[in-house]
Amino acid sequence: MSAEKNKAIIRRFIEAYNNRNLDIFEELVAPDYVDHTHEQQGRDKFKQLFTLAFEGFPDWYESIEDMIAEGEWVWVRVEATGTHTGDWNLFGVPLPPTGNKITMPMVFFFRIVDGKMVEGGELDDQLNFFEQLGFIEYTEKGKSLFTEDSG
Repeated sequence: MSAEKNKAIIRRFIEAYNNRNLDIFEELVAPDYVDHTHEQQGRDKFKQLFTLAFEGFPDWYESIEDMIAEGEWVWVRVEATGTHTGDWNLFGVPLPPTGNKITMPMVFFFRIVDGKMVEGGELDDQLNFFEQLGFIEYTEKGKSLFTEDSG
């Protein structure tokens, strides 16, 4: 497939889950999808991550900021936002709602073969994410080194 067709697949995928249409997984994700970030395999396991995220962040939304495609690979930079108003299960640990709104830049990468996403992963700033939720905070030394203005 062309780079433009692969980019269109990723746009459709992000638009669908932004609208909570998780049926798109059946159409666009291979049954044996490999998720490099969470070190798991299978479309259903990948889909479950979105279901869990939407329980914890019912208003989760990803705005596409930039996209690059070459060959079978597509990289997409998004700005994600969401409010932690629901229970969220992180690695088996239930985290009660904080009510905090987060904003997080993320980069996803996907390999597409025959119109299906077959593998992928993400890069994001987990430290900043947990800080926005109020689960961690910088030490005094950290606050002096990493002021909010340096961000």
